[in-house]
Amino acid sequence: MKLNLAAPAAAAATLLVAALAGCSTGSTSATDAGAEPTTTTSVDADAFPVTIEHALGETTIESEPTRVFALGYAEGDYPLSLGVVPVGADKIEYAGNENFSSDWFDEALAEIDGAEQPERFSTADGVPVDEIVKLQPDLVTATQSGITQEEYDKLTEAGIPVVAYPNAPYNTTWQESLEMVGQALGRSALAEEVKAETEQAIADTAAEYPQLEGKTFTFAGPNADPSSFYVYTSMDNRPRLLVELGMENSPLVEERSEPGQFLFNVSAERTEQLDADVFLTYATSEDNVEELADDPLFQQIPAVADNRWYATVDVTEAVGFSAPSPLSLPTALERYIPKVAAAVDGDGSTP
Repeated sequence: MKLNLAAPAAAAATLLVAALAGCSTGSTSATDAGAEPTTTTSVDADAFPVTIEHALGETTIESEPTRVFALGYAEGDYPLSLGVVPVGADKIEYAGNENFSSDWFDEALAEIDGAEQPERFSTADGVPVDEIVKLQPDLVTATQSGITQEEYDKLTEAGIPVVAYPNAPYNTTWQESLEMVGQALGRSALAEEVKAETEQAIADTAAEYPQLEGKTFTFAGPNADPSSFYVYTSMDNRPRLLVELGMENSPLVEERSEPGQFLFNVSAERTEQLDADVFLTYATSEDNVEELADDPLFQQIPAVADNRWYATVDVTEAVGFSAPSPLSLPTALERYIPKVAAAVDGDGSTP
């Protein structure tokens, strides 16, 4: 059955999910002190002490943190967008650059005189608690992470305040992360400014592509096991951002989405259920796009048959929309959305 030819796309999607769930490879050792903290902004008046509630507990921060560790794939973007350079952060290998960082993080970092790259840590085997403790942070932000209760407890027992995700792992919106990190750093006013600027960029993009308004979409693709397709729920950041641009989840996604889950599976024999005004997925290469376009099961999706579909090949483009932040979203909006709009118009990925 020809669906097996689409397995590379499934592998890419699986790798992307794993990467965004904090799974990278390799390791980085911390020094005792690490990089010197760099800050370009000031705290709000009467910002501290502040208490922040989250899914794993309640955290009180008594004074301005100066050594911030950012735990989570895109977590480092949030303090940096507020003028605070983290001393430690996740090691980014999937779609990362030679610094195990992202290009948008490095561009923002380069604008700060004297700023150094944070030490990068692998989370392939869970949160590296001992290495984080050695770095001597006075705050760990983990709003975009999958930190467990046990890992959280170990860090707090070591005297390090930790701000975890508000509801469930990997389900935090970029707005929630920005607000929570802003509170933790005593920069809520600046966080509101950054939020407004980012939301304006989203609004401007929506205005540039009015054909998106009211159009339904399904973001899905074949699993490594070709007997089923993964489908992103309305709680995943990809659909959330498309909704912010005026689009709507397909009826199937609205019906099957459950709190705390970012995907569900659909039998390959029922691919016609994945139809919408536009169908979005991933591919590993242009050759893989052709394989998907020729696959009989993909062709059962009317949007694919009508060339109202788009398969992302550029991993940087994919990550920019999958792990959104005030730093990554401008790139994602510029690179990804024009192609979604073209697919809505019937000029999709079919060669």
